[in-house]
Amino acid sequence: MPSDGTMAAGIDLTASATVLRAALLARRFSATELLEATFARIDSLNPRLNAIVTQDRDAARAIALASDARIAAGTARPLEGLPITIKDAFDVAGLPSSGGLPAYRERVPAEDAAAVARLRAAGAVIIGKTNAPVFSGDFQSYNPAHGVTNNPWDEARSPGGSSGGAAVAVATGMSAFELGSDLGSSIRWPAHACGVFGLKTSWGLVSTWGAIPPPPERRTPRNADLMVAGPITRAAEDLDLILPVIAGPRDVAHASAPLPEPRFIDAKGLRVALWADDPFAPVDSQVSAVVREAARRLAEAGAIVDETARPSVSFADAFEVYALLNHAVVAYGLPPKVRARIQAQASRFSPNDLSHQALQARGARMTPGLYQQIAHRRLAQKRQWARFFGRYDVVLCPPAPVAAIPHDHTPDIHARRLLVNGEPRPYLDFLHWAALATGSDLPALSAPVMLSREGLPLGVQIIAPFGEDRTAIAVGAMLERAGSGFAVPPLSSSP
Repeated sequence: MPSDGTMAAGIDLTASATVLRAALLARRFSATELLEATFARIDSLNPRLNAIVTQDRDAARAIALASDARIAAGTARPLEGLPITIKDAFDVAGLPSSGGLPAYRERVPAEDAAAVARLRAAGAVIIGKTNAPVFSGDFQSYNPAHGVTNNPWDEARSPGGSSGGAAVAVATGMSAFELGSDLGSSIRWPAHACGVFGLKTSWGLVSTWGAIPPPPERRTPRNADLMVAGPITRAAEDLDLILPVIAGPRDVAHASAPLPEPRFIDAKGLRVALWADDPFAPVDSQVSAVVREAARRLAEAGAIVDETARPSVSFADAFEVYALLNHAVVAYGLPPKVRARIQAQASRFSPNDLSHQALQARGARMTPGLYQQIAHRRLAQKRQWARFFGRYDVVLCPPAPVAAIPHDHTPDIHARRLLVNGEPRPYLDFLHWAALATGSDLPALSAPVMLSREGLPLGVQIIAPFGEDRTAIAVGAMLERAGSGFAVPPLSSSP
């Protein structure tokens, strides 16, 4: 049970959204009472954490009152009365939506992003927006418009990015759940760093219309390559609650097709490929040990674990294809002068250079011909993954090379370093373990497993077949039953 510090007005704000919803429907407390308890939690913790950067309490109170009326009338919708926050990468009608850019700080859209509209139509009570880096383009959550967000496990550390404010809000009970976005592990890495669940959905399952990137003035109806939206929660069961709501096309009136059932509900017979580390993408020993521990717990429950199984895709090739496309997507929305400066660096590098600087420059200078080459290579990789998932059900691998890192706002991102087993590594190594799932559009869940020796959360990334998001969720639930899962951060446990 959580400590008394997690309770407000008799409401456990760190319970799962599913449990909170059941309590609302049973009328053990009202949506208005839940909202006011959440406001009290925000007032207590947010000044230190700076996770929530924009609020409209009057609007939220009006929505909660309407939710109470629906619950009383027996017409509650799937997420009725749950108070939530939204990553500041998404447009929310009537709220400043900056995407972390000072130029957009006062920008107030008139229309919700597609996934936000679905959450609103399902009865969620939108409180406000959570912090993200400029243009969602960093692995830490800070920007000139709203400042720095701190990790609730250690305020000297970052909660990750770009959905860092989102992960903090969920971990501390300031939000029942969150909507995040993921292009370069922007859901998975903060979930790992803050000890919550974060689902990178199959590409195209959830509309990302109304999200940054791209910038608002350059939006297209089609989801940007690689970019997805997905939920961040305190429990695996919440993912199954939220995913059917946000899945589907931009038009809220059009429901999504039913999501495929998970391959397994319990671990007996589950075929697991364990990919705990790789010479191409070094991982801190504590991170890889936790991935192995997750596999051990599943094996104890009856799963069949194979430590040598790999798809017929080289890590280096998968990373090159992903990184070029990722940098092209990011560069598309950059100011022309910044984009041109990065593009100008491309001539310095060999086409075989897989350094982060080389891939950034080559991706920013993406041509139609190069895009076609990448598309062919991606298709081949997707086919190999599909064959692989004929023999295995999921892959367990690291969500990131390290646990939560100290704040580092060195202006040159390429000058920053990660410490992996005591050795400095490039900061953009965060992209390595994002590449396997994202480059081939696969769903991937970051699920909490245990704490490091330093008392920081450590998780596992669960990659599942394309379109089988619920299989990844089911494996996350298996790990919960085996003793893994969300723990209340120390900051939330003290008044």
